[in-house]
Amino acid sequence: MPETLLITAAAGFEAACRVDALPEGHRARRLHGHGYVARLRAALPAGWAAFPGGEVEELAGRLRACIAPLDYGFLNDTVPDPTDENLARWVRARIEVPWIEAVGVQSTRDCGADLDGADVAHVWRRHAFQSAHRLPNVPAGHKCGRMHGHGFEVILHARVAAAGRALGVDYDAIDAAWAPLARELDHACLNDLPGLGNPTSELIASWIWDRLKPSLPSLAWVTVYETASCGAHYDGTRWRIWKEFSLDSAVRLARAPEGDARQRIHGHTFTLRLHLSAPLDTVLGWTQDFGDVKELFAPVFARIDHQPLHELPGLVDGDAVSLARWIRAECAPMLPALDRIDLEQVRGCGAILAWGDEAPALPV
Repeated sequence: MPETLLITAAAGFEAACRVDALPEGHRARRLHGHGYVARLRAALPAGWAAFPGGEVEELAGRLRACIAPLDYGFLNDTVPDPTDENLARWVRARIEVPWIEAVGVQSTRDCGADLDGADVAHVWRRHAFQSAHRLPNVPAGHKCGRMHGHGFEVILHARVAAAGRALGVDYDAIDAAWAPLARELDHACLNDLPGLGNPTSELIASWIWDRLKPSLPSLAWVTVYETASCGAHYDGTRWRIWKEFSLDSAVRLARAPEGDARQRIHGHTFTLRLHLSAPLDTVLGWTQDFGDVKELFAPVFARIDHQPLHELPGLVDGDAVSLARWIRAECAPMLPALDRIDLEQVRGCGAILAWGDEAPALPV
């Protein structure tokens, strides 16, 4: 499958609003405010930025300039019915980058909407539940075979043809569909629930899908975070997992122009997500053990964490795109199921390198 490269950018703004598109009496019709995050994903051509490796900061700078008029303002003065979808349309119409693949706006940590060029809305809502579980089929001695617990998070992704509407899917409709499941899952032992005798992240995701899809036809994906750094997606037919790592690395961009600060040695706390697709193991109930992914990746991790990346053999430069491609090449022998890498040099700003089927971009 051909490689897809997207540059990502994110920027925040604080603003007040009132959403008159919602039903009478809805709390969001009252004057209120949010700390918003706007996001872009763009397939930028070679030579777009001032120098190779400068794409991420150039895109982020353009996004910050685009949303500056919204910051500390009353959104209704600029965007009638300032829902997340309408704000995303406003950004898309004004950002001077013609290669945008998706524009997203999230009004809180727990909800947001992304719009593609065809005005299809990808609306997501995050929920949490506190539960215990054990995995009964793991090998003897595996820590997950013991009864333990997690603060699970679930993101429900809905996809609709928005067709210019202010709201593709009302967040309250997603909440209402989720509420009966929340009562079953929260403060429970998952193994005791019918159909969850082996509650892996993958099987929890498909269990939720089977119960929600009839009442929420627009449901496109279910994402389950087992911890803050790993989880699984399910779309009704296939599972995908991801494992997240944090890298504290020194970099310098050798191709930056003379006098640019990025030519100096500096550093980032990179966020790295490895996405993997594999068939479900019908006995173990997972596609791959998160612990195995971490162990197999450990030799590569050791070469890039707390290291000067500009001294790494084979790395073209220390920018997010070059590093993502280097990681792909290094991981290919030990992680054949790997089909996507997200690498952010600051949260939300970086590169997505994919060579498999697309999964949702996790919220910033």
